[in-house]
Order: sequence, then C-alpha cells, then structure tokens
Amino acid sequence: MTILLYATGWDISLWRAAIKMLAPGLSVVTTDEPDRFADVRYAWVWKPPAGLLAQLPNLEVIVNLGAGVDAILGDASIPPQIPIIRALDPNITMRMTEWVVLQVLYHHRQMPAYLAQQRARIWQDLPQKAASALTVGIMGAGTLGQSAARILQPLGFNVLGWSRTAKPGLAFPVNHGDAGLGAFLSATDILVCLLPLTAETTGILSYDLLRRLKRDGPLGGPVLINGGRGKEQVGNDILRALNDGTLAGATLDVFDPEPLPANSPLWLHPKLTITPHVAADSDPEAMTAYVLAQLKRHEAGQPMNNVVDRARGY
Repeated sequence: MTILLYATGWDISLWRAAIKMLAPGLSVVTTDEPDRFADVRYAWVWKPPAGLLAQLPNLEVIVNLGAGVDAILGDASIPPQIPIIRALDPNITMRMTEWVVLQVLYHHRQMPAYLAQQRARIWQDLPQKAASALTVGIMGAGTLGQSAARILQPLGFNVLGWSRTAKPGLAFPVNHGDAGLGAFLSATDILVCLLPLTAETTGILSYDLLRRLKRDGPLGGPVLINGGRGKEQVGNDILRALNDGTLAGATLDVFDPEPLPANSPLWLHPKLTITPHVAADSDPEAMTAYVLAQLKRHEAGQPMNNVVDRARGY
C-alpha cells in the first residue's frame, strides 16, 4: 500500500515515525517524488495545495487529517467520485472537548479579571455565580458539540445547542435553522462555535449576531469562544464588539489567514485570549492508528466512518 503524506504547517517527521511504528510495510510518498505519484492509492493530507491531489491517477481515498475539509472541497480539480474521510478519532474529539471546557471555565471563573489583578498586585475576590446560572450555547451539534455538552452538563452548566438542521434525540436541547437562531442567541451567556465551514456558516460570527446574545448574564455580558473555522468569524466585528461592550470577552483558536499576522490588533486586545489553532491538535500516533483502521475497512469492502457529504460541505 502506498500513500501520499502532505500536511501544511506540520512536522512530517512525526507522522513518518508513527507510520513506521504502526505500519512498517506502508510506503510513504511526498511531493518531492512526483515520479511515484502513480503508485499512490491513499492521500493523507491537511490543507493540500490546489491541484496536488488531481496529479494522483490511481487515488482511491482522501484522508483529511482534521475536521475542516474546506481546503479539499474548494479544489475543483479533484474527481468528485473519490471519497473523502475526516480523521475524527476519539483523541481529536476529546482534545477539542478539553479546550472548550477549559475556555468555558476560564471565563466562568473570571480568570481574565484575576490575571489582570495579579499584574496590578490586587488581592480582591470577585462575586461568583454557580455554573447553573449560565447557559453555554454550542453552535454545531455534531460529534464535537455533543462531546463538549456531555462534559459541561455534569459541571452544572445549562447547555443549549444550535445547528443548521434538526438534531432530535440528543441529551441537550437543540434549536435549528433560522427560525431557532434568535431564541438560541438570546438565551446564551457563553457562545461556543464548533460549526463546519460551509457557504452558510462563512462570516456567521458577525456583529449583528453577537449583539443578539444575552445581555444580562452573570459575566456582565456574553462571551465568544470559537474553535470552529477562521472564516466563520469577522475579525473587525469581534474587535468592535469587544470595544463597545457587546462582548465581555472572547477566546479564538482559529483565524483567516493563519498564522495570525503579527500586526493584527487582535493580538493585544485585553479582553481576548488567543491560541494558535491547537484546540484539537492532532497526535500523529493516535491519528495514524485511526486512519489505518479506516483503510483496513476500505480494503475489506466495508464502509468507512466520517465520510464527507460534498453537498453539505462536511
């Protein structure tokens, strides 16, 4: 079996080491070896350049080494019959859950204010409401959103979801579509975005949406946490909302473009916490094991998991 391995911004040597340990018979091709492209049956990629995958004449499956598939779906040169699977193994899901819960607790327990007091050498306790006094609204009720809800609910938070389409039978209430968005926003103290990037979600985190969030909650205003995709947020609108008090605070893990330019005003905003797209950072060993299991299913003629619906965009 021969694979093409390409991952923008990642240390490929770590992936090679994981593959060598878990599948020593697997042959790995890189973009420096175009003479071997005809041997490639599987492409393991993250944000491949447009046109790369179309150069693989015998490609059978595209493995996207993460949740966001917009870089692949935006490449019109890829034959539409080739299946794309998202490598959403439990390790990635739990890493995103850890990050979401960390940020929710960070804002709930007023850590930005306490860190500011520490820098000013101020010893002062701040009024603290119970978790049950806040509603965490999760935009995106798929695998990632459901996992975050399962951890936040036992901590005492009220959890409300929203998705583009109906999600019946979940352990937390989920509004859906344009009709359910208003009630969802007006009830939300901490907004967590875990939406896939589609035409409908591009730019969804706008000033107009943010000003519809709950205004009278325990935090003195709503908080935004975005672990979804950078193109879903409007950077200038978030700055405006932070500056005029529409938002009491925010944590952003994703941006457009990435890396976030050094001259961006987002870096130094006192109400904003930034992480460098690490919320669901991939562990090469765990991810390799997951992908190998999926390819084994494909080789046996069995359906693979997390196959992307090209029409929906995720």
